[in-house]
Amino acid sequence: MSPTSLIGGHVSVTGGLATGGLKSMAEIGAEMIQVFVTNPRGWALAEGKPAEDAKLAESGVETFIHVPYLVNFGSPSPETLANSIAVVRHTLRRGVETAAKGVVVHTGSAVTQSRDDALRQVRDNLLPLLDEIPDGGPDLLLEPMAGQGAMLCATVQDLEPYLATLDWHPRAGICLDTCHAFTAGHDLTAEGGVAETFDALHRIAPGRLKLIHANDSKDPCGSKRDRHENIGAGHIGTQPFADMMRHPAVAGVPICIETPGKAPKHAEDIALLKKLRDG
Repeated sequence: MSPTSLIGGHVSVTGGLATGGLKSMAEIGAEMIQVFVTNPRGWALAEGKPAEDAKLAESGVETFIHVPYLVNFGSPSPETLANSIAVVRHTLRRGVETAAKGVVVHTGSAVTQSRDDALRQVRDNLLPLLDEIPDGGPDLLLEPMAGQGAMLCATVQDLEPYLATLDWHPRAGICLDTCHAFTAGHDLTAEGGVAETFDALHRIAPGRLKLIHANDSKDPCGSKRDRHENIGAGHIGTQPFADMMRHPAVAGVPICIETPGKAPKHAEDIALLKKLRDG
């Protein structure tokens, strides 16, 4: 029998990383959580509170940390690059302190420089961080984007050169976002579309899928727009999520929503995904 995928969501940590995070988790019926440990729209390196860190680590809840949105290892700006290195190094350390399973980072954009130069920059600066991860520490999970602008990685196929750039480092995992994949061009609604996408992912990077961001899309396939929608309310619909849960590459991989709305809407999304999983 295939291992069951835990279904949860990105939760608020107001009131403390563990106190607030576990309360939010209970409110939405989550089985796992994703959190920010610093301001998601800034560069500040917020220190944790040892008691909260210990409480989260000892809870046994499968936890993932998402780095701030500003991080971009492909940026031509020396300041952005330096800040990105500092933030990811800090977040990986916070992952160790909280016993997180993974730290999610966007694969980045070349912005105004060439793709080759940007990928060389990714290699030079991400490889040392991957090497620093201690045994038992969190994997660094690479999240492809929707393909807007000069994004370095959007389709599943883009992961092959990206991982090759990182020498297929054993601590480099993958976080696949369904909205990003769909708007990057993977038609999850087509007959066999889900199987084709996850077959390709398994063929390119077997065993590296460590987290799925389950989000419907406000925009159609191939639009290259990153606008999440509640499960079943967007252009993807419910059936592809059911198909995804039956794919062997997804067995045991945690599934985390990042959908619009507050706790009641998130509870609905998680309940629907559990029904699709268990039905």
